[in-house]
Amino acid sequence: MHLAKLYSTLDNEKVKCKVCRQCCTIQNGKLGICKTRLNKGGKLYSLVYGRTTGLQLDPIEKKPLFHFIPGSKILSFGTLGCNFRCEFCQNWFFSQKLNDSGRNSSKTMEDEVVERIKEETDPVSPEEIVKIAIQSGANGIAYTYNEPGIFYEYVYDTAVIAKKHGLKNVLVSNGYTSKEALMNLKDLIDAANIDLKSFNKDFYLKVCGGKLENVLDSIKDFYEAGIWTELTTLVIPGQNDSKAELNQVAKFIAGISTDIPWHISRFTPNYKMSDLAPTDLKSIKMAYDLGKKAGLKYVYCGNLFDDKTQSTYCPKCGELLVWRDWGEVEVKNLINGRCGKCGQQIPGIWT
Repeated sequence: MHLAKLYSTLDNEKVKCKVCRQCCTIQNGKLGICKTRLNKGGKLYSLVYGRTTGLQLDPIEKKPLFHFIPGSKILSFGTLGCNFRCEFCQNWFFSQKLNDSGRNSSKTMEDEVVERIKEETDPVSPEEIVKIAIQSGANGIAYTYNEPGIFYEYVYDTAVIAKKHGLKNVLVSNGYTSKEALMNLKDLIDAANIDLKSFNKDFYLKVCGGKLENVLDSIKDFYEAGIWTELTTLVIPGQNDSKAELNQVAKFIAGISTDIPWHISRFTPNYKMSDLAPTDLKSIKMAYDLGKKAGLKYVYCGNLFDDKTQSTYCPKCGELLVWRDWGEVEVKNLINGRCGKCGQQIPGIWT
């Protein structure tokens, strides 16, 4: 166990966790919603510090980040657990793995969680992660697969060392990082992709276990902190795919900045929504058109074999700048962050 940061002590050995917007009040001997933070004797501990899952080299486009050093590689890792309960989670094997703990009548939930984390993660220190990133030729490190806010201390310590070695740091988040945690990380994190899963309060509460308004506030906080931010919406049939709702998403993003890239991702059946059909391509096209109509300059479609909606074009003259097609990437006419044809500045981090 690793002593946590960002918590306050309360009466009767209770603590209040402050790393995410769930703001859990945790009794002595109990876990927070994410099941990775344990109150022991009035002190809060992280159970996943230095415990990794999914450590591998990925293309940056997989995060997805399209305006961040195209074609580069990034070392990705996560842990176990999550502060959300998304029924459609694409990484449920990592994020929701701890939710069925406590079913063994001979053990407490807390003991079973500790045991499961030890059994199903690998011990890798922040120093070792940075060393692996350098040896693999990665440009940086992505904290991903499950919500990085719940392993804040691990992220922070790794990011500090990574920065000292000239590496970039990237968060892939559900947008529930607390503002205090974000302010502590803002000088260490170079870019983030945040899920904007819906624009429906009931959807967030019932399907994800969070509050829409907290996610919207978090997105604004990331942007205002100067972190390069891209957003992703997984379009799920019958859940969040209405024209009205997708239009609300597009207009919200445009209200912050029309330069923010919006990734519209096609749903494939998974986890507790395995009985649903994949997203109809017409819904993806509708969302794309709504994004453009709202004024968004960079709208991308994911999980499709379509290079036109994955490539980057100059919003001023239409020149093809970065070509992408299902994992293949080629920088065409982007020169020092500008369109090589008309000179238009293209927002992002390109080197």
